[in-house]
Amino acid sequence: MDTTKRRYDLDWLRVIAILAVYFHHLGMPFNGDDFHIMNSESSKLLDDIMVYFEQFRLPLLFLISGTGTVLAFSKRTWKQFFKERTGRLLIPLFFGVLFIVPPQTYYQYFNEFNSYWQIYTEGRFETNHLWFIENLYVISIIVIPLIIFLKSQKSNRFRNWFEKMSSYKIGFLLGGLPLIILTAVLKRYYPTGSSSLTNLSETFFYTYFFVSGILFATSQIFWGNLKKFRRFHFVVFIVSSLLFYGYYLIPNNMVEPYLSLSFRWDIWYGLCCLLGWSFVLTILGYGQVYFNKPSLCLKRMNEAIYPFYILHQTVIVVFAYYIIKLDLNIPAKLIILLISSFLMIVFIYRFFIYPFKITRILFGMKKYKNKS
Repeated sequence: MDTTKRRYDLDWLRVIAILAVYFHHLGMPFNGDDFHIMNSESSKLLDDIMVYFEQFRLPLLFLISGTGTVLAFSKRTWKQFFKERTGRLLIPLFFGVLFIVPPQTYYQYFNEFNSYWQIYTEGRFETNHLWFIENLYVISIIVIPLIIFLKSQKSNRFRNWFEKMSSYKIGFLLGGLPLIILTAVLKRYYPTGSSSLTNLSETFFYTYFFVSGILFATSQIFWGNLKKFRRFHFVVFIVSSLLFYGYYLIPNNMVEPYLSLSFRWDIWYGLCCLLGWSFVLTILGYGQVYFNKPSLCLKRMNEAIYPFYILHQTVIVVFAYYIIKLDLNIPAKLIILLISSFLMIVFIYRFFIYPFKITRILFGMKKYKNKS
C-alpha cells in the first residue's frame, strides 16, 4: 500500500464499522440478550438479524485498525508511535472509565444506589464498550516488533511468499483456515464471549483480523489482489451467509442424534469465522472501487467517529432507561431511541468536544493544525 496517500476507502470503512456498532447497541435493549437496560418484551426477529451482523462488524473494525496502525507507523519511529498510541488510546480509556461509563452502571443498577456518587465511593468502575480501546492499545503495542520486521529487508522472503499466495484466487480464503481451526480449538477451553484480554479465544480472534490488516497494508500487491478477486470473495460471502443461517435455523433435534455438542459448536464457530473472513475480503475489494473518494462529509465524519464511539453506548443506555417505559411497540421505541441518541451524541460532540483543546485530547482527537 502507498502510505504517502490517504486511503479514503479505509476512512469510509472505519466510519461504517463504528456506525454498525452503534446500530447494534441500539437494538440490544430489544433483542432479549443481557444488555445493561432491557425492554420488557423482546424481538426474536431482531435477535436473528443481529446475530448475523455480529460476525463481521468488529472483525472489520479490528482489521481496519490494523491497516491504520501501519499507516500511522510509516510516519513515526517506534518510540513516536508508542507515544502517539498511548495518547490517543490510553487517555480516552482512563477518562471514559472514570466519567463516560459510570452513567451506564448507575442506570443498570439504579435501585442499588442511593446516589450517583456512590459509584465513586465504592469504586465500581467498568470498561463496558471501551474494552475495544483497551484491547486495541495492548495489541498495537505487542505488534510493534512485527511491523518493524515487515518494514525491514529481512521480511522480503516472508512477504514474497504471501504475495505469491494472494495471487491465486483461493489464496486469501486459505488465509482464513488458521482463524477457523484455532478459534474452534480455543473456544473449547475459553467458551465465553467475554471481551477480557485473558479470554484467549476472543483475543486471538480479533488479533487475527488486526494482524491481517497489518499484512494487507504492507504490500500494494495484496491490495491489488483483494480488488482483483472481489467478485469471487463476494460469491463466497453469499454462500457462507446461506450456510450460516441454514445452520443457525436448523432445529436442534435434527442434528443432536448425529453430532456431539462440542462438534456442533465447532461447526458454528467455523461458520462464524468463514462469514467474518469472507466479508472483510469482499468489503476491502469493493471499497477500493466505490469508497476511495474524498469528500467534505467523510472528512468531518472521520474526525468525529472516535468521540462518537466513546459516547454512544452511554447515551443509548441513559435514553433507553426512560424510553423502554413508554407504552409503545418495539419499532416505535427503536425509532425514538435512534433519533434522540444520535442527536444527543452530535450535540455533545459539536458543542462540548470539538471546539476545545482539552476535550479533544480526552476524546483522542488530533489538534486543529493536524486535521487532514
